[in-house]
Amino acid sequence: MPTDTHRWAVAGGILARDGAVLMVNNRRRNGSTDWSTPGGVVDPGETVLGALTREVAEETGLQVSAWDGPLYTVEADGRDGPGWLLKVEVHEAQQWSGELDVADPDGIVFDARWVQVGEVEELLSGQYAWMAEPLLAYLDGGAPRGHEFRYSVTGDHRTGLVVAPTTP
Repeated sequence: MPTDTHRWAVAGGILARDGAVLMVNNRRRNGSTDWSTPGGVVDPGETVLGALTREVAEETGLQVSAWDGPLYTVEADGRDGPGWLLKVEVHEAQQWSGELDVADPDGIVFDARWVQVGEVEELLSGQYAWMAEPLLAYLDGGAPRGHEFRYSVTGDHRTGLVVAPTTP
Protein backbone atom coordinates (compact mmCIF):
# COMPACT_ATOMS: atom_id res chain seq x y z
CA MET A 1 0.00 0.00 0.00
CA PRO A 2 1.24 3.51 -0.73
CA THR A 3 2.55 5.42 2.28
CA ASP A 4 1.28 8.75 0.93
CA THR A 5 -2.41 7.88 1.23
CA HIS A 6 -4.68 10.91 1.16
CA ARG A 7 -7.31 10.57 3.89
CA TRP A 8 -10.66 12.34 3.90
CA ALA A 9 -13.11 12.56 6.78
CA VAL A 10 -16.47 13.69 5.41
CA ALA A 11 -19.77 14.57 7.07
CA GLY A 12 -23.03 13.99 5.19
CA GLY A 13 -26.43 15.37 6.08
CA ILE A 14 -29.92 14.14 5.32
CA LEU A 15 -32.63 16.78 5.48
CA ALA A 16 -36.08 15.31 4.85
CA ARG A 17 -39.57 16.77 4.84
CA ASP A 18 -42.93 15.87 3.32
CA GLY A 19 -41.57 12.77 1.55
CA ALA A 20 -38.66 14.65 -0.01
CA VAL A 21 -34.91 14.79 0.62
CA LEU A 22 -32.70 17.82 0.08
CA MET A 23 -30.15 17.11 -2.67
CA VAL A 24 -27.33 19.33 -3.95
CA ASN A 25 -25.73 19.36 -7.40
CA ASN A 26 -21.92 19.39 -7.33
CA ARG A 27 -19.47 20.45 -10.03
CA ARG A 28 -16.30 18.36 -9.83
CA ARG A 29 -12.76 19.37 -10.83
CA ASN A 30 -13.04 17.53 -14.14
CA GLY A 31 -16.21 19.49 -15.01
CA SER A 32 -18.61 16.60 -14.38
CA THR A 33 -21.60 17.06 -12.10
CA ASP A 34 -23.36 14.79 -9.64
CA TRP A 35 -26.05 14.91 -6.98
CA SER A 36 -25.60 14.14 -3.29
CA THR A 37 -26.97 15.14 0.06
CA PRO A 38 -25.29 18.24 1.50
CA GLY A 39 -22.06 17.87 3.41
CA GLY A 40 -18.34 17.96 2.99
CA VAL A 41 -14.85 17.57 4.36
CA VAL A 42 -14.23 17.82 8.09
CA ASP A 43 -11.44 20.38 8.43
CA PRO A 44 -8.64 19.97 11.02
CA GLY A 45 -9.91 21.02 14.45
CA GLU A 46 -13.59 20.60 13.51
CA THR A 47 -16.00 18.04 14.91
CA VAL A 48 -18.11 16.03 12.48
CA LEU A 49 -21.30 17.86 13.50
CA GLY A 50 -19.58 21.25 13.46
CA ALA A 51 -18.33 20.60 9.93
CA LEU A 52 -21.71 19.28 8.84
CA THR A 53 -23.57 22.30 10.20
CA ARG A 54 -21.11 24.63 8.44
CA GLU A 55 -21.28 22.75 5.12
CA VAL A 56 -25.08 22.62 5.08
CA ALA A 57 -25.25 26.37 5.76
CA GLU A 58 -22.68 27.13 3.04
CA GLU A 59 -24.26 24.84 0.45
CA THR A 60 -27.95 25.46 1.11
CA GLY A 61 -28.39 28.51 3.32
CA LEU A 62 -30.21 26.37 5.92
CA GLN A 63 -29.17 26.57 9.57
CA VAL A 64 -29.42 23.18 11.29
CA SER A 65 -29.84 23.35 15.08
CA ALA A 66 -30.26 19.64 15.90
CA TRP A 67 -28.81 16.45 14.38
CA ASP A 68 -29.53 12.75 14.92
CA GLY A 69 -27.01 10.04 14.19
CA PRO A 70 -24.81 8.77 12.91
CA LEU A 71 -27.41 6.99 10.79
CA TYR A 72 -24.74 5.11 8.84
CA THR A 73 -21.09 5.33 7.87
CA VAL A 74 -19.28 4.72 4.61
CA GLU A 75 -15.68 3.72 3.98
CA ALA A 76 -14.29 3.77 0.44
CA ASP A 77 -10.80 2.30 0.55
CA GLY A 78 -8.73 3.29 -2.47
CA ARG A 79 -5.33 2.70 -0.89
CA ASP A 80 -4.59 -0.10 -3.39
CA GLY A 81 -5.75 2.01 -6.32
CA PRO A 82 -5.99 5.79 -6.52
CA GLY A 83 -4.17 6.21 -3.18
CA TRP A 84 -6.87 7.53 -0.85
CA LEU A 85 -9.17 6.52 2.00
CA LEU A 86 -12.58 8.15 2.39
CA LYS A 87 -14.63 7.89 5.59
CA VAL A 88 -18.12 9.41 5.72
CA GLU A 89 -20.41 9.80 8.72
CA VAL A 90 -24.06 10.57 7.89
CA HIS A 91 -26.53 12.32 10.23
CA GLU A 92 -30.13 13.46 9.83
CA ALA A 93 -31.22 17.01 10.58
CA GLN A 94 -33.98 17.18 13.18
CA GLN A 95 -34.46 20.96 13.21
CA TRP A 96 -33.47 23.69 10.80
CA SER A 97 -34.45 27.17 9.75
CA GLY A 98 -33.97 29.47 6.78
CA GLU A 99 -34.65 29.34 3.06
CA LEU A 100 -32.71 27.57 0.32
CA ASP A 101 -29.92 29.86 -0.89
CA VAL A 102 -26.97 28.26 -2.68
CA ALA A 103 -23.86 30.35 -2.08
CA ASP A 104 -21.11 27.72 -1.71
CA PRO A 105 -17.82 29.56 -1.07
CA ASP A 106 -15.97 26.57 -2.55
CA GLY A 107 -17.90 26.91 -5.81
CA ILE A 108 -18.74 23.19 -5.86
CA VAL A 109 -22.48 23.21 -5.12
CA PHE A 110 -24.43 25.17 -7.72
CA ASP A 111 -28.00 23.92 -7.18
CA ALA A 112 -30.12 22.53 -4.34
CA ARG A 113 -33.63 21.14 -4.41
CA TRP A 114 -36.10 18.99 -2.54
CA VAL A 115 -36.44 15.65 -4.36
CA GLN A 116 -39.21 13.15 -3.71
CA VAL A 117 -37.78 9.98 -2.14
CA GLY A 118 -39.05 7.88 -5.07
CA GLU A 119 -37.05 10.03 -7.52
CA VAL A 120 -33.69 9.93 -5.70
CA GLU A 121 -32.58 6.64 -7.29
CA GLU A 122 -32.93 8.07 -10.80
CA LEU A 123 -31.07 11.21 -9.77
CA LEU A 124 -28.18 9.07 -8.47
CA SER A 125 -28.01 6.90 -11.58
CA GLY A 126 -24.38 6.51 -12.64
CA GLN A 127 -22.96 7.56 -9.26
CA TYR A 128 -20.17 5.61 -7.61
CA ALA A 129 -21.63 2.88 -5.39
CA TRP A 130 -20.24 4.42 -2.20
CA MET A 131 -22.29 7.55 -2.88
CA ALA A 132 -25.59 6.05 -4.06
CA GLU A 133 -26.09 2.66 -2.41
CA PRO A 134 -25.94 3.72 1.27
CA LEU A 135 -28.38 6.61 0.81
CA LEU A 136 -30.81 4.48 -1.21
CA ALA A 137 -30.61 1.66 1.36
CA TYR A 138 -31.31 4.12 4.17
CA LEU A 139 -34.25 5.72 2.35
CA ASP A 140 -35.70 2.27 1.55
CA GLY A 141 -35.42 1.19 5.18
CA GLY A 142 -32.94 -1.53 4.18
CA ALA A 143 -30.04 -0.36 6.33
CA PRO A 144 -30.24 -0.63 10.11
CA ARG A 145 -29.20 2.41 12.11
CA GLY A 146 -25.43 2.52 12.50
CA HIS A 147 -24.78 0.27 9.49
CA GLU A 148 -21.30 0.47 8.05
CA PHE A 149 -20.98 0.36 4.26
CA ARG A 150 -17.51 -0.57 2.96
CA TYR A 151 -16.10 -0.50 -0.55
CA SER A 152 -12.74 -1.23 -2.13
CA VAL A 153 -11.71 1.12 -4.92
CA THR A 154 -9.08 0.18 -7.49
CA GLY A 155 -7.97 1.70 -10.77
CA ASP A 156 -7.64 5.43 -11.29
CA HIS A 157 -9.66 8.35 -12.58
CA ARG A 158 -8.05 8.22 -16.02
CA THR A 159 -8.74 4.55 -16.77
CA GLY A 160 -11.79 4.20 -14.56
CA LEU A 161 -12.38 3.30 -10.95
CA VAL A 162 -13.56 -0.17 -10.03
CA VAL A 163 -15.72 -0.19 -6.91
CA ALA A 164 -16.70 -3.35 -5.05
CA PRO A 165 -18.51 -3.77 -1.73
CA THR A 166 -16.52 -5.44 1.06
CA THR A 167 -17.66 -6.86 4.36
CA PRO A 168 -16.96 -5.02 7.62
